[in-house]
Amino acid sequence: MQIRHFTILLILAIFALSACKTSERPETITIKLIETSDVHGAIFPYDFGENQASNHSLAQVHSFVKNQKAMDNQVVIFLDNGDILQGDPSVYYYNYIETQKKHLVSEVMNFMAYDAATLGNHDIEAGHKVYDKLRKDFNFPWLAANAVETNSDQPYFEPYTIIEKQGVRIAVLGLITPAIPQWLPEILWQGMIFEDMIESAKYWVDYIKKNEKPDLMVGLFHSGYDHSYNKENADTPKNENAAGLIAEQVPGFDLIFVGHDHHGWNKNITNWAGNPVRLLGTTSRAADVAVATATLSLNKNTNHYTKTITGEIVKMDTVKPDPEFIQKFDPEFQIIKNYVAEPVGSITASVSTQDAFFGDAAFTDLIHQAQLDLTGAEISFTAPLSFNKTINEGEIFVRDLFKIYRYENMIYTMKLGGQEIKDYLEYSAQLWFVTMNSAEDNMLNFKKDSSGQIEMNDGRAQLAQAYFNFDNAEGIRYTVDLTKPSGERINIAALNDGQPFDLNKTYTVALNSYRGNGGGGHLTAGAKIRSELLADRIITSTEKDFRYYLMEWIRDNSPVTPATNNNWQILPESFAAQAALRDRELLFGK
Repeated sequence: MQIRHFTILLILAIFALSACKTSERPETITIKLIETSDVHGAIFPYDFGENQASNHSLAQVHSFVKNQKAMDNQVVIFLDNGDILQGDPSVYYYNYIETQKKHLVSEVMNFMAYDAATLGNHDIEAGHKVYDKLRKDFNFPWLAANAVETNSDQPYFEPYTIIEKQGVRIAVLGLITPAIPQWLPEILWQGMIFEDMIESAKYWVDYIKKNEKPDLMVGLFHSGYDHSYNKENADTPKNENAAGLIAEQVPGFDLIFVGHDHHGWNKNITNWAGNPVRLLGTTSRAADVAVATATLSLNKNTNHYTKTITGEIVKMDTVKPDPEFIQKFDPEFQIIKNYVAEPVGSITASVSTQDAFFGDAAFTDLIHQAQLDLTGAEISFTAPLSFNKTINEGEIFVRDLFKIYRYENMIYTMKLGGQEIKDYLEYSAQLWFVTMNSAEDNMLNFKKDSSGQIEMNDGRAQLAQAYFNFDNAEGIRYTVDLTKPSGERINIAALNDGQPFDLNKTYTVALNSYRGNGGGGHLTAGAKIRSELLADRIITSTEKDFRYYLMEWIRDNSPVTPATNNNWQILPESFAAQAALRDRELLFGK
């Protein structure tokens, strides 16, 4: 891989921004580094979708950070690790509705005095107009060393920053998951390529050590720890979750903050050089922060610091929101609250995403019908895109659309062959279900420990795969036989109108842009379509996100009458019926 180099101007700019190294440095210093990550728009202590207060948000984080900064025995560095621009009406409104004023996120993060941040894939998802504007408005550097501008071969965002505290130099290198082209339409990241994180880290660590001589090297990586996720491995080029691999393979880091996987990591890793690397990461939606405490002691003979780094994940549910924060941003809070309270239409019966885990469901059929009406396609794919949400009978408001559809996906119409459609569904079934030998077996693919026991968290079973990859289809009649092995479970009988389904024929299929770009692997690993050929299969794409069109569809079809047409079944039905009762309780509780 060709490594991109700084332009001379960029080098000079970074040196100008970095304070000169002082000759006298403290013998000991305690540096507390606090990370938020995957905030997903949780700015206010309020759940706009459920119309109720929340016990975690950036308002709570601000209280925590202020208290930490008030302590005389430490200095504080405050960092964000991406994915703040998606997932909540508070950011959706300023991404797409109110675009003339300064973005709420820049106003909030500047007020909170972040020292640096790294972009996440969902920040790129907001599009150039949004993130280019924010990059100019932030009072701190927005990092992504491996997001490279195609015209100049230089980093599109700042690659790293140097933060100096009492003469101690802290380098923060930002990297973003390179899997973005698998998930997002090119128009959202046009003009960039995303290079391999490991290769980029090797180059920039060497560059920073030679040119900046930091006392503490910090990685701020919007990438998860588990490199085997989505059937990848340590040798997979441009691995989606390479943060742990970098900790092991790229000597030089003292501390790595991770994001993207919403896990909440706190690990000590020994790298190939035999040195310890602390790895930390948050969960999501400001439910907690990752805190590293670095104690540096100066060796006067070498003029180098020895470092001891501990880590913890601090929950925000007992922290009170900062009153100054609440008062300052109350006007924006009221604007968003009024926006989500706008009526869209009505629905004649309640629908729950829970049902969509156990077969054909009114919730997913509602999404299917909207996608088919919007595109005119013959077949539709969708998944339960929220884990446990209910839309109650009666009036539907804007807030409900964020429960029905979590993501800012466009909708594609694509050309797929009959065999590819079958293989796509086989792949989904492999992620979703296990083989059943009796009615006493589980149906869902739960995560299991080394002894074969289902892993539990807060009394609820954990799924082995992400539920948003559990795709089902509309427009065809088919069965999923769980007594058969993976790859042999799907039998497609016909189209919904009774016409024969032909494995050798090409059909038009509606699906979201995440899936259409290869996200989840259904089209690549499942249907065996090479990723570079996916764009050739796209017939049309919506201009705006599907949530916008779903609002319009509900307005046009109100009152919406949800129904399940039972176009697909899980077999044997007696096995599935009994397993569904047990597995629902395991997954969602009583």
